[in-house]
Amino acid sequence: MAARATFSRFPVTAEALEACAVQWGIAVTPFAAADERGQAPVTGAGGDRVPRCEHCWAYLNSYCDMERWGWSCALCGILNGFDDDALRRLQHPEAWPELTSSFVDLEIQVDGSEGAGDSVQARPVYVAAVDLACSEEFLELIKSALLAALEALIPGSLFGLMTFSHKIGLYDVQGPIPVVKNVFIPPDTEEDGLPVALEDAMPLLSFLAPIDTCKDRIAAALDTLRPTSSWERGAASGQEPDTVLLGGRGFGTAMSALTDYLSSEYGTTFALARVFAFLSGAPDYGDGQLDTRRYGEQYASKGEDPDLALLPEQIPFYKDLAAVAVQAGVCIDIFAITDEYTDLASLKFLSIESGGSLFLYTNTDDSTLPQDIYRLLSRPYAFGCVLRLRTSSDFEPGNSYGHFFPDPQYEHVQHIICCDSFATYAYDFNFSHPEGFSRHTDPAVVQIAFQCSVIEPVKHTSENETRSSTSNMFCLKRRLRIRTLQYRPAKNINEIYDSVDPETLLHILVHKVILISLDKGVKEGRSLVHDWLALLIARYNQALRSDARIPESHVDVDFLQCPQLQMLPQLVFALLRNPLLQLHEEGIHPDYRIYLQCLFSALEPSSLAKAIYPVLVSYSSPDKQAFPRHTLSRAALVMSESPIFLLDAFTNLIVYYSPSADPSLPFPPPHDCLLRTMINELKQGRCITPKLTFIHGGREDSALFERYLIEEQDVDGSGFTTGKGFVSFRESIRHAATDIIETESSI
Repeated sequence: MAARATFSRFPVTAEALEACAVQWGIAVTPFAAADERGQAPVTGAGGDRVPRCEHCWAYLNSYCDMERWGWSCALCGILNGFDDDALRRLQHPEAWPELTSSFVDLEIQVDGSEGAGDSVQARPVYVAAVDLACSEEFLELIKSALLAALEALIPGSLFGLMTFSHKIGLYDVQGPIPVVKNVFIPPDTEEDGLPVALEDAMPLLSFLAPIDTCKDRIAAALDTLRPTSSWERGAASGQEPDTVLLGGRGFGTAMSALTDYLSSEYGTTFALARVFAFLSGAPDYGDGQLDTRRYGEQYASKGEDPDLALLPEQIPFYKDLAAVAVQAGVCIDIFAITDEYTDLASLKFLSIESGGSLFLYTNTDDSTLPQDIYRLLSRPYAFGCVLRLRTSSDFEPGNSYGHFFPDPQYEHVQHIICCDSFATYAYDFNFSHPEGFSRHTDPAVVQIAFQCSVIEPVKHTSENETRSSTSNMFCLKRRLRIRTLQYRPAKNINEIYDSVDPETLLHILVHKVILISLDKGVKEGRSLVHDWLALLIARYNQALRSDARIPESHVDVDFLQCPQLQMLPQLVFALLRNPLLQLHEEGIHPDYRIYLQCLFSALEPSSLAKAIYPVLVSYSSPDKQAFPRHTLSRAALVMSESPIFLLDAFTNLIVYYSPSADPSLPFPPPHDCLLRTMINELKQGRCITPKLTFIHGGREDSALFERYLIEEQDVDGSGFTTGKGFVSFRESIRHAATDIIETESSI
């Protein structure tokens, strides 16, 4: 469990928080294998026996004061007594891992009758739902992706193959020849469901095939997939084949029926079913149809703001379906492979609220879909998760951010259906009262509790089997992770600034910007970012003026006296240039903006920082690094005099050879060099597969690489080597900060 606060020295009062103008919050990656420093948790049993405070319900931890008969809570200070069980355990200190470390991972004893434990043999279930209202190229990519998925699935898993268009196809691959049963989707959404329930068309356990014995048959079934012809769609809808356009995509009806289909075995056959939904366009048939005509000039005739009109969901169908999927134990990942408007603003809820992910690929030629789905299935994940953050009594959590749904009864409790080691969530903090910390010498305490289930394979040989005959079985384990952190109050505003974590600050800022963009539009989000930076610079300079050596006329926009803040102007400038906040008239596709919102709101701070402001590293040769970080400008390339550059933009990795590079340097770099080793390490540490591109500036088009040299481009996307760009942005921020200082000094 990694946890990073926006600053490590907390403000003492609400007045101090306002004076520093820094976002106060924390980013949490609950299922990460280690903490932010790389330290693994102390493991043990007895997660259900950890004593809890009678007042605030915090867990006993290593920061609590221990007495003979009780303990004082580190969060609220209340004295709690030990019960008889705890007193017996105190005789064996090794049974108390929570007292030896502030980060513990404990197993919880769960009765098998409650749906978990060694006695429940629930197997992992995966279902592929493939869009057949598509092109041949789309299907070839999906086949490659699913073959990669089959290699990643652990033995003992169950796999189902379903197709959808104007009908739903269920595949039985457990016999010698794949058999498909079709159920037609009514075109009229007002009709009451499917004419035949999927369970009646094919029993679920015939549909779900064991990977161990049926992998080749599943691959054979994939080879039989073909796009639905216009003749078939015309016959189904009663239209002439020549008048039927590519469509007939009954995605909403298919997902609703599949969720009901799977729910019958929830808690027995499976504890979590993952559905991979592959879409080639917007749903346009049956339930959940989306009107794609709203993308274009229609909103203009109504006087609507295009940067707001295309961000909210069009219909509540998919958000409501996500709630049903959650109750059925179904997690849905959506893979959209299309360059057409698909209205991901409506579809996204089905994935992110059910614990899944949303992927967007604009073409099939260079898609990383096979690698992405292999990574998705290869990394560990938890499910049925509950995340709770508590604080000491003088401050409290405010807003929470991430792909979860809040508990309807308890504050600051989030439910997460499926969570992998990359998924990150965020909170901001507020003071409980204006006076702030009542005792300025006591540390502030944050405790994060994360309870989750995991499936663990259990291989065993029965007495009636030979030693070589083993069966793959699974048991459900319930675990409790507890992380308790202390933060010292800052003595003054300089200590706050000196302890800032700029990547986490950007992380909280991006979450806030996404929310305000969804509510009030992208222009309002851009204004928020610009105004916040101007206010921060104003507050920083007001603090500087307590130093008599600093002239009052000087406004420092570069944070020269504070290294921790020096990257913020570049980060904010890059955020304003990012497609997340580009305006509609600049050519940003609304689906791509929604995809970025979903991606960015799940990334941990370091990854998000790279996605906003890429890292540019220079190499004097493929085996020797020259400089670890350059600014994103052409001037930096020229001044470095290095021949090779590696640009890491999180979703893209670009190796660029300058036009003046020595012709003797091997291009592309050899596989056994330092540069390739670094590239492989970066790839391994990603939740998605970055695209790798090699560009030789003297021989090939460098536009892809130069697109990332943003510091010479204007915030609105225009201008290149025109003397504007970041320099002009700094001046506009300087003027805004000066106005704030002058206005506040005159009051």
